Amino acid sequence: MKRLLFSLLLLCALVAAQGARIDSLNLRTFLLESPEKVMVVVPDSIDDGQRLPVVYLLHGHGGFEGQWLKTQPRLPELADSYGMIFVLPDGHNSWYFDSPVDEQMQMETFITDELVKYIDSNYPTIADAAHRAVTGFSMGGHGALYLAFRHPDVFGNAGSMSGGVDILPFPDRWNIKDYLGDYNQYPQRWAEASVINNVDRLKPGEVNIIFDCGVDDFFARVNDRLHETLMVKKIPHDYISRPGGHSHAYWANSLLYHLLYFDSKFKQK
Repeated sequence: MKRLLFSLLLLCALVAAQGARIDSLNLRTFLLESPEKVMVVVPDSIDDGQRLPVVYLLHGHGGFEGQWLKTQPRLPELADSYGMIFVLPDGHNSWYFDSPVDEQMQMETFITDELVKYIDSNYPTIADAAHRAVTGFSMGGHGALYLAFRHPDVFGNAGSMSGGVDILPFPDRWNIKDYLGDYNQYPQRWAEASVINNVDRLKPGEVNIIFDCGVDDFFARVNDRLHETLMVKKIPHDYISRPGGHSHAYWANSLLYHLLYFDSKFKQK
């Protein structure tokens, strides 16, 4: 019986060893409250000299750097099967822009400058925008498109799941005014920080875009409006509206679509 138990434990250990490696980082930075926590999911088997595409996964309001591992527990398996590195930063409640109010909440600059450079310097990445993607849910969906629209030279692929892609209808929600100031006092700041008002920055085909939202989600209307705006501007994109609400179950499923989309785009380059 002991020998059987030992064999089963050994088998479980061997199976676990085949999963992706998860690194927990504490990065020093002057742009945020330091150290900044980041998790990196790295495929287990990488050939010598092999370079991999990278997907940055952003969490929603109230989340933390390990949130995506809870939302989609298959993340290590997906890293292995797709041959992708996943980067999970702690976005705090920043909405992923540089705050004009809090000098220690410069999340946009941290991610697009410091974090991307660190990952490319310390992991076997394909260090170009064509093989780098960013996506996320809720606040993270806003952040992903916001960063890509403003930095297409960094992120050539972007997605959003149930993203708050227009923050103007929500002046008193989710700590946004803590980082932008009161909407009534700074309406221009709020307008410039909304994804939908950054569409004019894009050239057609400059960023590969996929986003979706459940029809029962309170962000459904702003996502419909973003889709309509992109259509008017003739910006190619994939938009999916399907049954569902604002939930982790919805985002766990959405991620599967986004990774499939990114994988197809990575392989075109």
